[in-house]
Amino acid sequence: MNLVIVESPTKAKTIQKFLGKDYKVESSFGHIMDLPQKELGVDVNDNYEPTYVIPLKAKKTVAHLKILADKADGVILATDEDREGEAISWHLSRALKLKPAEIKRIAFHEITKNAIEEALKNPRALDMNLVDAQQARRVLDRLVGYKLSPLLWAKIAKGLSAGRVQSVAVRLIVEREREIKAFNVEEYWSVEALLKTAAGEELTAGLIGIGEKTLGKLDIKNKEQAEEIKQDLAKAAFSVTDVNKKQTTKNPLPPFTTATLQQTANARLGFSAKQTMMLAQQLYEHGFITYMRTDSVNLSEQFVSAARGYITDNFGAKYLPAKTRAYKSKTKNAQEAHEAIRPTDVAKLAESLPANFDARQKRLYQLIWQRSLASQAASAVLDNTAIEITAERFPKPSKVSETSTYQLRATGQTIIFAGYLKIYPQSAKENLLPSVAAKEKLDLKEIIAAQHFTEPPARYSDATLVKQMEKYGIGRPSTYAPTISTIIDRNYAERDQNKKLAPTEIAFVVVDLLVKHFPEIVDYQFTADMEENLDDIARGGKEWQKIIDDFYSPFAKNLEKKHKELSKKELTEEKTDEVCEKCGSPLVIKMGRFGKFLACTNYPECKNTKNLNSGDKDHDGNKDSEELKKFAANFEEQKCPNCDSPLVAKISKYGPFMACSNYPKCKFILNTNGTGIPCPQCQEGEITRKRSRRGIFYACNQYPKCKFALWAKPTGDKCDKCGSLLVEAKDGVKCSNKNCK
Repeated sequence: MNLVIVESPTKAKTIQKFLGKDYKVESSFGHIMDLPQKELGVDVNDNYEPTYVIPLKAKKTVAHLKILADKADGVILATDEDREGEAISWHLSRALKLKPAEIKRIAFHEITKNAIEEALKNPRALDMNLVDAQQARRVLDRLVGYKLSPLLWAKIAKGLSAGRVQSVAVRLIVEREREIKAFNVEEYWSVEALLKTAAGEELTAGLIGIGEKTLGKLDIKNKEQAEEIKQDLAKAAFSVTDVNKKQTTKNPLPPFTTATLQQTANARLGFSAKQTMMLAQQLYEHGFITYMRTDSVNLSEQFVSAARGYITDNFGAKYLPAKTRAYKSKTKNAQEAHEAIRPTDVAKLAESLPANFDARQKRLYQLIWQRSLASQAASAVLDNTAIEITAERFPKPSKVSETSTYQLRATGQTIIFAGYLKIYPQSAKENLLPSVAAKEKLDLKEIIAAQHFTEPPARYSDATLVKQMEKYGIGRPSTYAPTISTIIDRNYAERDQNKKLAPTEIAFVVVDLLVKHFPEIVDYQFTADMEENLDDIARGGKEWQKIIDDFYSPFAKNLEKKHKELSKKELTEEKTDEVCEKCGSPLVIKMGRFGKFLACTNYPECKNTKNLNSGDKDHDGNKDSEELKKFAANFEEQKCPNCDSPLVAKISKYGPFMACSNYPKCKFILNTNGTGIPCPQCQEGEITRKRSRRGIFYACNQYPKCKFALWAKPTGDKCDKCGSLLVEAKDGVKCSNKNCK
């Protein structure tokens, strides 16, 4: 019997199905060795030698694998073919005390019978270059985290952390927020004419020029200008100057890499990067897609051949390009030997996945299937039409335009041949224009002047942050999702109402400190260069200890210097005009892990602290004040039931709330999140509004006794068919019972 070891129990079950009784497939449940948790684990005085230990949670697994390995005829290491997978295999070989000659390492990009059998025929030795690259990353991240985090604890607030990739990503989020705050909103106007052709058909044309001048987007700055142009056009004669038709082709996009999958799943399906990778991992381990951590856009010859056959059989030969399509990665140092993310079987449709697969898994699989198949389909053919229109003003024009002519344009698009769009629909909406001829007169029906305002750049979503990280070379496919998750878990960013990433107050302070005093840690180019160095190690081009030493030696000297130089008071305290009501000492604004608060300067004799009322995610005090006034108006003249003191409105990171003004003597907080709707499950509690990392939800206030919860706001009414609560949805009111139609 041969023992095959993989990382995941699901992967083990899938592979076991393909192998006979001569093989036993077991899981290591991820890493079985790592650096110790409560100490550095890296000897900075001995060539950065790491100390690996078997974590408590892995000891039982390792003991079990040792027993099986001792009884087995051979041990085959079948972890993922990337740096982490290679390191797991290396750690397994050490923990199981395998001799180098006994080690059989196999790798594959998809979990299918053919791929597994082919891999078993071609075992190889461990790739120590990949292992060294993983070691270098782990040691580097440990040195940054364990050495820099204590400085943040000492100089800003306890519980903070720094990370080589994490801190750069936080900087991106903070700088985008500052761009938003610094943005100056500008008013501008657009002018359109609704026209009628000789045949009685309508078209809308936008103003693009006045006289010889081409109008820019912001050139019509106010209502007065727009109204004068509108009056001119109302007295103008409209005629077609030219009709330009241009046929264009739209080529399919390459198949998915890790980054593009995360971006597209976020934009199209609303999945976070973490959620996308979790679902993709499940699809991979069940054998439905290829390995999902990749920056390659290559496809195997077998898949390309199968895809072309499927397209011909199901869509027709005209949907197939004459030559097979090949794509080249734009990502620097992409591992082209790997494959893009694709289905393992092009004939398997989303609806044919196992019945126990949920809708999210099927939707992601459908997206991957469509993108992969479409990448081998024919280009779409589009007809783009532009109708150029001249408006001549008689008599003499107004003082604003100082011209007798205006230029307008109507644009339209028609799809002549859908090509790959039939498989993978994209933004190619048709806009049909009526048939007109040059010099044709057009009748004016209406002039429409519309006000607009320029908008600041949007906060990063998971998709746009991953795209920016990829652009700068920050991190690698395996790090995008965990980086975003870590940023949120460590309170450097929160999701706003649109699921975008908003920085917390502490993020601004930490980023400013790092940019000023440790610029290399958060420098985009430095971080990208370090990723290239790690890639060079993986290719066998550099020694990993030298890379670490080049970074750590100057970093350690600077760190020691900053521990002495930096003052927590200067970094985190601001003077105020307020006085402590308990001892009369001045109050100062301090920074804690979860934001700013007021504190007495007479600490520790006086431990008085007060909420600063700065929970608004826009860090806008005026906005907070307005929000509090509106909120408090709902509870006018209410008093504390415990001590009869007035209730006052306060605001926390979770929003406004009402509390006793006699705090801290009285700590009463009014429940303002109740809905008045009885819990349908326990019949005792009330459904209340709650908040989690995933957003707002509604649950019974008797938790944990009752665990009834909803992700949408209940109306209080019940479904006529099944009796479940009705909830407010985007498309109207619907039943909360998913099985009720």
